[in-house]
Amino acid sequence: MGLKAWLSKYLAAYVHKKQQHWMQNPVEAQQAIFRKIISGAKQTAFGRDHQFESIKTHADFIKAVPVRDYEGLSSYFNRIKQGEADITWPGKPIYLAKTSGTTSGTKYIPITKDSIPNHINGAKNALLAYIHETGNAKFLDGKLIFLSGSPVLEEVGGIKTGRLSGIVNHHVPGYLRTNQLPSYETNCIEDWETKLDQIIEETIDQDMTLISGIPPWVQMYFDKLMRQTGKQIKDIFPNFSLFVYGGVNFEPYRKKMFESIGRHVDSIETFPASEGFFAYQNEQNDKGLLLLLDAGIFYEFIPVEEYFNDNPTRLTIGEVELGKNYALVINSNAGLWGYSIGDTVKFTSIKPYKLIVSGRIKHFISAFGEHVIGEEVEKAMQQTMKKFPNVELVEFTVAPFVSSGEGESYHEWLIEFSKAPHNLDDFEKDLNEQLQKLNSYYNDLITGNILANLKIQALPLGTFRNYMKSQGKLGGQNKVPRLSNDRILADGLLSITNS
Repeated sequence: MGLKAWLSKYLAAYVHKKQQHWMQNPVEAQQAIFRKIISGAKQTAFGRDHQFESIKTHADFIKAVPVRDYEGLSSYFNRIKQGEADITWPGKPIYLAKTSGTTSGTKYIPITKDSIPNHINGAKNALLAYIHETGNAKFLDGKLIFLSGSPVLEEVGGIKTGRLSGIVNHHVPGYLRTNQLPSYETNCIEDWETKLDQIIEETIDQDMTLISGIPPWVQMYFDKLMRQTGKQIKDIFPNFSLFVYGGVNFEPYRKKMFESIGRHVDSIETFPASEGFFAYQNEQNDKGLLLLLDAGIFYEFIPVEEYFNDNPTRLTIGEVELGKNYALVINSNAGLWGYSIGDTVKFTSIKPYKLIVSGRIKHFISAFGEHVIGEEVEKAMQQTMKKFPNVELVEFTVAPFVSSGEGESYHEWLIEFSKAPHNLDDFEKDLNEQLQKLNSYYNDLITGNILANLKIQALPLGTFRNYMKSQGKLGGQNKVPRLSNDRILADGLLSITNS
């Protein structure tokens, strides 16, 4: 065992002990964060506009600060982009994280001197939690790869601006930087396919022990490695032992990925976003993610069924229930207030508070009143694939097909298989039955002949990749929406297959 691995065990034990205080006192930890960030922002433009001086309780805060998304707060973010100081947090942000918006185009999320530790420590502590639980720190002696966006930063309003993964790349601890691949020069390549070729060249003969990234892009890396060598990943990287991922549900990709690897490796799920690093998996046998309650973020939770109400219920950590879907709202030392990040979560434990990411509040299908959410389509696919063990998929998305005829509308599942089912009709039938079991509204529409059974559109290999490339979203942190309430994505995919 090398020096880094040896020392990491002591650091892991220290961090674990430090975390126990807020884990055992979650409500108090959140109240302390609430008081601190409200006090810190009193003299900002946002604080003055929303009477922060008068806010003493969460009830006061709810009255003063409505829930808004990026578009709702854009007037403040635009002032930050123009170089103004003291807008939503004292001073100017040290970075703006650039990310794609759904209706606003590019979003620019502030990262402040006070909030950057949340991003850095979240990722670091996820690894330390793994080391503390398993005792495995040997991976720190090998090479580590983080498939990420370019670290090249531009300036907007005098503030360094770039993709979150590129920003974080500048803050990789020095003791890990000597192990990190690819090289800085390769990381700066913008074109994903060119970058991937260079990553392959730099890593193919290295002792890779940790690989991190969004699952579909990591799979693309694995596919290219296997085509080039004719070997499985375990034979290319015999000491590869830890996979770290986030951003999408891993389950649809798990089977193919572990078949590509050729053996089991441990994995850590994380919940990062440009707005903050919220949670990570701290136990290998528990899929729940530990919510970070002492990291500069005060959380609110809106029951999903109330989200679009004028005055939805806004719960704090001590008021949530197990098994319910909540829209996640954050308030933080990055200067985000009543900010709906768009994700929905479901608590799996309250001692300590652990959750799973269940979907996106805007990613649903309710063209016919069924309100099918991401969690349901992913679970339906997962259950069906258990019955068809030889099937492997690359990617999928779901969209409504609306017909003028009664009972002729349906959900269209656009699926790219790497190994298609022998009988697509049987697969389609089982998938429809699984979704009926998971969503009673969908079941009612099917049995009432208002909706026809779902239909699968099998797409040629490379369709999703080619579509993402056509949109300038190939690689990095870009994700395919699991489902949509319109046909923009579906028609875009179909146009690729017909071109």
